[in-house]
Amino acid sequence: MPFGLASIDMKKTFLMLTALLVLAVPDFAQNKLLTLDDIFSPDPAKRVRFGGAPVAVEWAPDGRSFRQLINGKLMRVDAETGQARDYYDTRRLVIELARVGVRGDEAERMANSPELKFNPDETGLLIEHAEDLWYYDIAAGSLKRLTNGRGEELEPEFSPDGKYVSFVRGNDLFVVEVAKANERQLTRDGREGDRAIYNGYLDWIYEEELYGRGQKRGYWWSPDSRYIAFLRLDEANVPKFVIANDIPTSQDVENTIYPKAGDPNPTVKLGIADISKQSILPNAGRIPKVGERLPPALLRIGDSVRFVDLGQYKPDDLLIARVAWRPDSSAVLFEALDRQQTEMHLNAAATDGKTTRVLEERTPAWVEVYDDPIFVDGSGGQFIWQSARNGWRHLYLYGQDGKLVRQLTDGKWEVRSLYGVDAKGGWAYFSATRDSHIAENVYRVSLNGGEPQRLTQGSGWHSALFNQSMSQFVGNRSDALTPVQTRLFRADGSTVRTISENRVDALAQYRLSRPEFLRVPTRDGFEMEAMMIRPPDFDPAKRYPVFQFTYAGPHAPSVADRWGGNRGMWFQLLAQKGYIVWVCDNRSASGKGEESVWPIYKRMGELELRDIEDGVNYLRSLPYVDGDRIGLFGWSFGGYITSYAMTHSKAFKIGIAGGSVTDWRLYDSIYTERYMLTPQNNPDGYDRTSVLKAAKDLSGRLLLIHGQIDDNVHMQNTTRLVYELQKADKQFDVMFYPTARHGVTNSAQVKHWYTMMTDFIVRNL
Repeated sequence: MPFGLASIDMKKTFLMLTALLVLAVPDFAQNKLLTLDDIFSPDPAKRVRFGGAPVAVEWAPDGRSFRQLINGKLMRVDAETGQARDYYDTRRLVIELARVGVRGDEAERMANSPELKFNPDETGLLIEHAEDLWYYDIAAGSLKRLTNGRGEELEPEFSPDGKYVSFVRGNDLFVVEVAKANERQLTRDGREGDRAIYNGYLDWIYEEELYGRGQKRGYWWSPDSRYIAFLRLDEANVPKFVIANDIPTSQDVENTIYPKAGDPNPTVKLGIADISKQSILPNAGRIPKVGERLPPALLRIGDSVRFVDLGQYKPDDLLIARVAWRPDSSAVLFEALDRQQTEMHLNAAATDGKTTRVLEERTPAWVEVYDDPIFVDGSGGQFIWQSARNGWRHLYLYGQDGKLVRQLTDGKWEVRSLYGVDAKGGWAYFSATRDSHIAENVYRVSLNGGEPQRLTQGSGWHSALFNQSMSQFVGNRSDALTPVQTRLFRADGSTVRTISENRVDALAQYRLSRPEFLRVPTRDGFEMEAMMIRPPDFDPAKRYPVFQFTYAGPHAPSVADRWGGNRGMWFQLLAQKGYIVWVCDNRSASGKGEESVWPIYKRMGELELRDIEDGVNYLRSLPYVDGDRIGLFGWSFGGYITSYAMTHSKAFKIGIAGGSVTDWRLYDSIYTERYMLTPQNNPDGYDRTSVLKAAKDLSGRLLLIHGQIDDNVHMQNTTRLVYELQKADKQFDVMFYPTARHGVTNSAQVKHWYTMMTDFIVRNL
């Protein structure tokens, strides 16, 4: 229930009464205390299963069953009855894999992998083995080699009609015809190394900051299987950054392509390859040796490729953030941004390369890129567009001509995911924060307008995976004390059956505290969402130290009524050791619309810290909080804001800063310039928000942590801060994790990491 803005004193009274009510609710009955081994032991026999991962399913094309891995076997599960049978005869594929040299256990794993790539009608499989692609005919039980070239095939994918397989090799785009296994090379200027050119494959910054981590494919088939649209990224002017792994005796050195704020970005083109025009060319699969000069014929683009007309844009001032085809394959749609992301154009390019403007977006600050336009049906006419033009992300229905038909959703809440459209029923399905800013639910809204209908019920966080016909969805639900449960629902929200109750009996054995959700006003009246976990033996007559976790980054809330996994269990362990755990989302991180993020424009860090300090001031007003013993911990952006707070504020006794940006000049261009512009255009903003320039003002005890081969936030950030602190004669603690990138994932290192942080907290807080 939201608070009014009339009286802060009334809010505090209400919060105190709420706290007493929460304390009156009995916690779990058992008194076992958590250990670090229970949560993080590298030995599975010592580690307790606290919730585990949700049940992983993938809808089959029939829309009535889904793929699910059960006891190591890939099964076809009838959605409504739950009856399971073999998805296909894996035994025959295992035999075929053994014939081509795959060993027994590995063959079993490959044949039952949930990552298997089926063709659209599920009559065949794509297998990756020995750096080549193979096609398995399920009915015939036969395995055929599709490629036999030098070099690995990356991002392979069936065409929509299943007749071709596309892939990238040596940064060039290829297709191979499944029936004849004849390979066709579509582009011919791909290049690796210092002056790389990527055709159909995303470089680091496009993957990380535009298309999403794990999305390396930079090409898209047309629905009619005739064309492939692809990005061509030229890295010739992009600076390189060296990352050294010191663990191997010979030392592994990575020369990575990484544009920092203000550096040249990769120049981008959008190509359209017509595979019906491409002939089989000599030496198509040959990869040149290092230093070898290729004949001119191999250096030109294939005759099948046309590049989209981008003449309206300057090459050094263009980002292409999304690409999608119209359902009738008549045009490819692409979202073009200027370098500093202050405006965005949705354009349509015909297959001859001619471009027309469909619509454009502007805001008072930057434009967020959400997703491709979602077409209502296969005609390529009306589509749904997501925009935060009014400060909140909502759904808009457009005609093919780019004219607005109607706004579908509105209000001081935001759409989070657009799942799809049921054209026949006239519904759009999505998740949103309409009923709670800290708990998403699933909704639908009529394409004719009207109020959204909530489909998921009860407290906690809900998400959905719809089948292709949008007639059913697999829904996941969790809350702060309940691991993820999975159920099957009809499109109207009615329950069909429970897929997984995910009962975790071990939870009842431990003395856990019930998280309390509350709202805290800032000095100018913005209501921040917060979560407090008190010690299980909480005594309001005592005064407790507080340990705060933060991320604080733009539109990235940490407060949520959902299962917190191992980190959530670590919070419970700290509470058992006598700490109040506090998570409070500053306004720009809150997920309360883009209007709550825009105020940080050009001054990232300043308003975030002010809001965090307002949360600390609230804590200090509580009689059971020791205001002199408050600590702060964050990773990535949270590491930045922690180190920024420790050098720009005296609110915290300790800080733990992991994977930190310490000066925005050191981070990548696309992310940083979205919020800060370039250093050339905003030098004062970069200076004012720098941790390095304020190292001499460190207050409290600071622990710095970084992965030594972090390719996202380079360890250079922490190394330079270490140097500045040393020059300023400031004492601090530091820990580096060899072999770790932006996250610590090695199980032994994870245990060490959390043990070290726990010891640091107990020793200093």
